[in-house]
Amino acid sequence: MKKFIILPDVTCDLSEEIRKTFGLEDYIEGYVHFSDGRDLKTTLDWSKISREEFYKTLSNKKIQASTAPASPEDYYEFYKKYAEQGYDILAMSISSKISSTHNVACGAAERVKKEYPDCNIYCFDSYKMAGALGLLVIYALQMKNDGKTMDEIIAWLEENKHRVHQMGPIDDLIFVARRGRISMGKAIMGNFAGVKPMGDCNREGYVSVLTKAKGMNKALALTVEYLKACATDIENQIVLVSHSDRQTYAETLAEMVKSQANPKDVLICDVFSGSGTNVGPGMVGVYFLGAEISEDLAKEKAIIAKLTEK
Repeated sequence: MKKFIILPDVTCDLSEEIRKTFGLEDYIEGYVHFSDGRDLKTTLDWSKISREEFYKTLSNKKIQASTAPASPEDYYEFYKKYAEQGYDILAMSISSKISSTHNVACGAAERVKKEYPDCNIYCFDSYKMAGALGLLVIYALQMKNDGKTMDEIIAWLEENKHRVHQMGPIDDLIFVARRGRISMGKAIMGNFAGVKPMGDCNREGYVSVLTKAKGMNKALALTVEYLKACATDIENQIVLVSHSDRQTYAETLAEMVKSQANPKDVLICDVFSGSGTNVGPGMVGVYFLGAEISEDLAKEKAIIAKLTEK
């Protein structure tokens, strides 16, 4: 079997510990620009900027932040490096509906394949981002470690990419308002009242609010109930708990998932700068496999409505 490498982009949000555990050898970085003139590479650690400083900067109403993927030339050189070493490449990217990253990756792959026709490069569009993409990367790596071929992994990914769900609250509505998703007045009132919007991702990877909980304790409890209602074969699953500067809540949620849902494993990771620029501070959530995401999240809305009736 020809050797191959799995190469996700930085929005997979997998920590160094998780990358070492599952054998992720490399990933491609991106960029974040702050309106105060700072330009930084987005990485899967806090080496360029600390977690505290990053999320404090995002909370500063005087500073705007935006992200960009690696350039076409960056991607070309990145893939070329592995093609020269005789690798096939399974590239995994954030949803093409959310970012131009996938299109950049595909363009670079075509350039490399012309120069190295024996190199098979498959650009997988995850239709996900952040922890949802990260969970797919974990399963791909696990299959590779189990001896599966690249084609077998691709087939599984394409068949299961719309089975990744997420749920959890966000407790910083001011950032949400600054991104134009709600009015500032609603954000201020929501923060004052302790309202926590909670959502799942649709089939394009965007998160839609399904309900709102009052108070973090209720929000975390509802998150676990949603996971239990939606997950399939949870005892054999890896559940990923992700957070944007909410480590204590993430640890609490992970323990709740372990004790109440009994999955195979629960992993905790940060939302790093590549995804965090758009997610913002105050998010904590779980990522897991369930039934295929329904159109317009109709089934998921019905599930959460039933849970909140209790």
